[in-house]
Amino acid sequence: MSLTPIIAANRFGLGARPGELAAIGGDPQSWLIKQITGTRPAPAELNGLPSSALAFQTFADALRQRFSRKDDKASDEEIAKRREAGRKQIGAMYRDQVAARYRLAVRTEESFRERLVHFWTNHFAVSADKAQVVGLAATLEYEAIRPHIGGRFVDLLLAVESHPAMILYLDNQGSIGPNSTVARRAAGRAERKVDINENLAREILELHTLGVNSGYTQTDVTTFALALTGWSVSSKIGKESQTPGQFFFRAGAHEPEAKTILGKRYAQEGVEQARAVLRDVANHPATATHVATKLARHFIADEPPAAAVERLAKVFRDTEGDLPSLHRALVESPEAWQKPATKFKTPHDFVVSTFRMLDFVPQLPQQILSPFQLLGQRPYTPGSPAGWPDTANEWDGPDALLKRIEWASAMGERLGSKAQPLALGQQALGAALLERTRTAISRAESGAQGLVLLLASPEFQRR
Repeated sequence: MSLTPIIAANRFGLGARPGELAAIGGDPQSWLIKQITGTRPAPAELNGLPSSALAFQTFADALRQRFSRKDDKASDEEIAKRREAGRKQIGAMYRDQVAARYRLAVRTEESFRERLVHFWTNHFAVSADKAQVVGLAATLEYEAIRPHIGGRFVDLLLAVESHPAMILYLDNQGSIGPNSTVARRAAGRAERKVDINENLAREILELHTLGVNSGYTQTDVTTFALALTGWSVSSKIGKESQTPGQFFFRAGAHEPEAKTILGKRYAQEGVEQARAVLRDVANHPATATHVATKLARHFIADEPPAAAVERLAKVFRDTEGDLPSLHRALVESPEAWQKPATKFKTPHDFVVSTFRMLDFVPQLPQQILSPFQLLGQRPYTPGSPAGWPDTANEWDGPDALLKRIEWASAMGERLGSKAQPLALGQQALGAALLERTRTAISRAESGAQGLVLLLASPEFQRR
């Protein structure tokens, strides 16, 4: 068997399911391109998941219980029970969202498209480590990212930056212009200090669009933050005439007047001012290079080939950020098909590819979540707005490798008696399964031990 179907399934996709290498056949590029052509309805696995509005309201209700005062009818014990019930409800919501994400990842026949969803979610990272975002982080993926990966980067950017998960994660809901109506009313009164918050503006320029060392200045960050004042999340139905938990522009918090950012003057009023800036940075040449570099790093090598980066950046520029064209150019990059596999699997990749190879998904949400927690990549909780690292040196330390073997051993104990590891390795890795690994598996004392040897093999650990 040629190695190209294996590269398609494992480097571009999420790992081969039983029978997938045969289904890819002799034209792996067509198999991949078909997955990024056209639109898709929401996957069935995501049906019934909470909207961002519901997730926000659930958190708000739990918060009210936490800080509510004892009334004549409620005892301290009753209030404590309410608070604990709210905490458990939010935790269950998060686990259900994680379970749905990975059931889909394991079962999908379009694993390249699914990997792209995960890539863009990590590019626009938010973290459920922040209390307000526990139930919201996943909604960013299925409300803002998944519906837009078949369109233009600018539309994806606008959807993400106005999503409540991003606004609350980066604290823009409290950003108030110094000359805004709200600030003028607060002046001279014994109220909390009002000020702008630069987090959202900084991360948009540094992480989401232009990238570091691309020519913007601290003044650009501050001025952009002023343009973003008022970008918030609705919290009261009556006052704001909108469902709580949705994007809401607080006109009274917005800093008035025109602003100059990256050398261009923006005289738009209200919410349209920051939207105009977003449209311009989305189509900036530096954004094309930044996005191209990240895609090449994720799909080709930790040190992205310069020729591939420039080719992808040119497609981005020439098509004004058309994502299907960009993703197709990635598939057509000759560097992506070179051998051997150069990318070390993250814990996310390792667990998902194992489940796909075994055609197995644990039944309970906590069982799905557990291996990611063990291996240090709990879903939707990157350590910073930069997202999860995407290079081997961040994931291949001795302790991390021992934990992988620990989990592989647990999988072997659970499924090894039924597993035929040599056949599984052939289905998942084909010709990439080395002879020495075949020999080791064939000499294993049990199916469980053979499965551990397969999962721990260099071939399976890389993509």
